[in-house]
Amino acid sequence: MSIQEKCRVLDHKEVAPKHYKLTLFSSYISSRAEPGQFVNVRCSQEYDPLLRRPFSIHRVSKDYFELLYEVVGKGTEQLSKQTIGSEIDVLGPLGSGFKIDGKKQIAILAGGGMGVAPLLLLAETLKDKVKAIYVLIGCNCKSRLLCEQDFKNVTDQVLVSTDDGSYGKKGFVSDTLLEVLNDTIGARNLSQSIIYACGPKPMLKAIADISFQKKIDCQVSMEERMACGIGTCLGCVVKTKDGYKKVCDDGPVFDSKEIIWQD
Repeated sequence: MSIQEKCRVLDHKEVAPKHYKLTLFSSYISSRAEPGQFVNVRCSQEYDPLLRRPFSIHRVSKDYFELLYEVVGKGTEQLSKQTIGSEIDVLGPLGSGFKIDGKKQIAILAGGGMGVAPLLLLAETLKDKVKAIYVLIGCNCKSRLLCEQDFKNVTDQVLVSTDDGSYGKKGFVSDTLLEVLNDTIGARNLSQSIIYACGPKPMLKAIADISFQKKIDCQVSMEERMACGIGTCLGCVVKTKDGYKKVCDDGPVFDSKEIIWQD
């Protein structure tokens, strides 16, 4: 169950150009948040902008939770100016998160750009539940790389790819995924594997195609613009085989086979 509350800022720092990590106090949200869920945040003390902004829950501890976000517009610009000790109006936790399959022993986490945000909490949750975790991170260039060390604290299988080749391998997350499946995990272990992915739609579609070809279960966290965050306004629907579904309520996490991917 979600609540609306004023959360005190415990820490707020820039971790990459225009990328921030925000730590908020809330024993309620931190104790109830599941990997893949999100919160809806009022970015300033005023009502301009009027609409809240959705952010994936990045990490939780006993009495606080963390958000990882990029400054991309007026709302996040105002959020980036919030100082330690100030209070931020938060609604959460919201949405349907990643479903952990206790029968799977190999977890592959694929994040593109800001898509890494919900995957750290997932990795930390899976750490003692599976035999192996592979984390595949993709970004445009080295300066936009996020969370590499955080993931390395969970698993030593962290593979980075950049579009321009400035760090890690040159290419896309989907390319790295194919290499891991073919060369590292191997055909006989595919049935014991599951993919969790979050990132831009083209990346998710490519990963969904690979998972379909390899017959591997795959869950994707969809990124859509949201308004209410609670399933009322119908502003964030995605087309599925069972009709349109609300990303904020039915999702943001879906089975990749459920989505009707647009070219």
